[in-house]
Amino acid sequence: MALFTRPSKSLRPQHFPGQAPIDVYGEGVFRFAEMSHSGSLLCLPSGIYGWPVAGAAEITAETLSDVFAEAADVALLVIGCGRDIAVVPKELREQLKAAGIGVEVMATGPAVRTYNILLAEGRPVAAALVVV
Repeated sequence: MALFTRPSKSLRPQHFPGQAPIDVYGEGVFRFAEMSHSGSLLCLPSGIYGWPVAGAAEITAETLSDVFAEAADVALLVIGCGRDIAVVPKELREQLKAAGIGVEVMATGPAVRTYNILLAEGRPVAAALVVV
């Protein structure tokens, strides 16, 4: 992985520079682009980043600050909440809407599949995926 420093403190400095489908998920790991990553992921137009979120309760405007920073290139954010679906607070949904970003919330498995399909279709998508 290449090193890349972002202004946000919410992402790890190492990343995959670009978008790629998620090949495998589960047992605390995601696999993509012939690499594996332990922990949650934030998949943005600028790349795939390790994301220090361990559960759906930690998904906030602050932990999604990099999604907001790339809002011009994101029409839909797919949120994978882990094993189960969770409620995203109304205020956060409204902030995403105000930034022009639609949001779909589901368990991580369906979120990975949805992200992969939208990515393959060339849609402007991002994903916030809590590790399973």
